[in-house]
Amino acid sequence: MTRQPEDDARRRDHEAHTTEDAPMTRYPRALGGLLALAAVAGGTACARSDDTSAPQNAAYATAGHATADQADDHAQVRALLRRLTTQDGGPGALVALGDRPGGAVLTSGVADVKSRAPMRGDSRFRIGSMTKPFVATVMLQLVGEDRVVLDAPVERYLPGVVRGQGNDGRKVTVRQLLQHTSGIPDYLDYLKPEDVLSNPLAHYDTRDLVKLALAHPPAFEPGTDWSYSNTGYLLAGLIIERVTGHPYGDEIRRRVIQPLGLRQTSVPGDDSGIGGPHPRGYARPGKDAPLKDITALNPTVAGPSGSMISSGADLNRFLDALVSGKLLPAAQLHEMMRTRPTGSPDGGAYGLGLESHPLPCGGLAWGHDGGIPGYQATGAATVDGRQATAMVNLYPGGTDAQNADMTSAVQTALCEGRSSSAHQ
Repeated sequence: MTRQPEDDARRRDHEAHTTEDAPMTRYPRALGGLLALAAVAGGTACARSDDTSAPQNAAYATAGHATADQADDHAQVRALLRRLTTQDGGPGALVALGDRPGGAVLTSGVADVKSRAPMRGDSRFRIGSMTKPFVATVMLQLVGEDRVVLDAPVERYLPGVVRGQGNDGRKVTVRQLLQHTSGIPDYLDYLKPEDVLSNPLAHYDTRDLVKLALAHPPAFEPGTDWSYSNTGYLLAGLIIERVTGHPYGDEIRRRVIQPLGLRQTSVPGDDSGIGGPHPRGYARPGKDAPLKDITALNPTVAGPSGSMISSGADLNRFLDALVSGKLLPAAQLHEMMRTRPTGSPDGGAYGLGLESHPLPCGGLAWGHDGGIPGYQATGAATVDGRQATAMVNLYPGGTDAQNADMTSAVQTALCEGRSSSAHQ
């Protein structure tokens, strides 16, 4: 999820479209502005460090990847990383770079503002709305198995659930949930960010969050417009559970995480902790307010719209597998990549849980962004085998410059070494 004060609700990300786009342009979509909710292919993730993180990351550097001879190759990305952790105000940041032979992770700043421990390259972050491509992938796998019909009404799978104030599950399709064209209100518009920040360990029931949204009229008639709605992905998670008989997180683990060997990726359910190496997560509740440590968070506030945890290398591996056709049959991948404009000034367009943005070096970047209290991420991949993911341990409360520099870091990483005639 992503919508934050930070974006202060860029409320329907529709208008604030930002990070997710993985490359370019951002629209924090977050928890009422709170949750921007928006792999190194090949095998071994190699991390390389920047600034003071060398001792922490040394164990992850592998010969042949991100060696001293290659340092100049990433000079622009390094400069953006340093900006993220200096003038932009982020405590720490990383950018994971990937291509099909391998990859590297560049880091800057600190994982903990008290201990000053450096950011590690193998750090795990909450990824907010970058959960959505995982959920959409599972749904489209079910479509390929003839267990879900994309253009069937939500009512078929969740009878009586979408009702009230003009919302009607008989008129909204599964496709519209995944593409943010349903018109269903975003529950984050009605959940106060300060309530989440003041009580981060509270449990939220998905159906209660859906009811919170449905107590308000739709934004538009289904299919007639585009507006980012985290509620649509809560409903998608419920459909997955109804169709399979298993929690959506179990299906993501079985169908995506385990087959790809994403060892740093998890669906935490009610668990408020983050397993493995991870930075502290911070929020800035007000413009001049001190940082608030919000590392411990019950992610049910985001659920299927933004609860997952992952690393930069794992996200690169996932995005590469997705756009290269390793996770979906050709017909379903085609549906996922059928986009519609979002109104983003850079030409961003949204498919089914996946967004495209034109790259300045040519072609498209496919990805998503995400923000959830404590953490912000954006990642993208190209179909010719390049991936990049940027992560910062501050959200909400980051500056517009933080958003722009994360997006620029991903864009720059994807364009390194490519001419303007690069293929999509």
